[in-house]
Amino acid sequence: MVRVLDLHHGKDRVIASFLLETREGPILVETGPESAYPRLVEGLKALGYAPEEVRHVFVTHIHLDHAGAAWRFAEMGATVYVEAHGAPHLVDPSRLLSSAGRIYGDQMKALWGELRPIPAERVRVVEDGERVRIGEVELQALYTPGHAVHHHAYRWEDVVFTGDVAGVRVGGPVLPPTPPPDIHLETWKASLDRLRALRPRALYLTHFGPYEDVEAHLEALEATLFAWADWVRARLREGLSEEEIRPLFEAYWREGLGGLSQEEVDRYALADPPWMNLQGLIRYWTKHHPEAL
Repeated sequence: MVRVLDLHHGKDRVIASFLLETREGPILVETGPESAYPRLVEGLKALGYAPEEVRHVFVTHIHLDHAGAAWRFAEMGATVYVEAHGAPHLVDPSRLLSSAGRIYGDQMKALWGELRPIPAERVRVVEDGERVRIGEVELQALYTPGHAVHHHAYRWEDVVFTGDVAGVRVGGPVLPPTPPPDIHLETWKASLDRLRALRPRALYLTHFGPYEDVEAHLEALEATLFAWADWVRARLREGLSEEEIRPLFEAYWREGLGGLSQEEVDRYALADPPWMNLQGLIRYWTKHHPEAL
């Protein structure tokens, strides 16, 4: 049984951490940001666990909303499992902090809290397809880039913990998180095809929770991802700057959430900020397909 821990990051149902119980103690999939660590501890305690009992932490990728509190568990002796490209940035997070700082500016501390290096001996690289057995539980790593080059999803039995590759769905439609710098549509589509081929019973999204309409969910995500990208390319072809496109994209993004309450729209804005999505899609076109502009 998967336990869903709501980290209440700004609002409820924005960031989840997932707990699996084993004979060798709890496994945590995703930690959320360090700023939400107190809520994570509360969630663990409500299930009867102290944080130091967590000896195994799997992160889908190293973005701060997914792995920002991993160092907290590593300090208490936990092993942190991560894709190979991401591992060096857990040991030395200086480049990660610099990259995030360019996006979030003076909001870094308030949003994400503190980030400290994890000792190399506490970081365990997991290869694509590798199966990790802890007690009676086995997790299989699935390399699923597109959102990030350092992205794994993890399969357990007939469900998949998808990180960000299966999108954001917090009360309405599924939307793609497309922040800079790694967005790549072709590899993202291949990752979605890989998830489809597994035919899982459910997808567990970090933003937020389980969904069992797997085929429809993935089809809707792919359609929106490419629709957004085409829309941004059209604006770039018109010669508009990012500053000029931003209010237009925010209006377009809001149209896609038609019928939701303002509170629900605000939840999407926390989980998947439109201005950040625009930055990533502009970078995708200018870096990978300048000939298309």
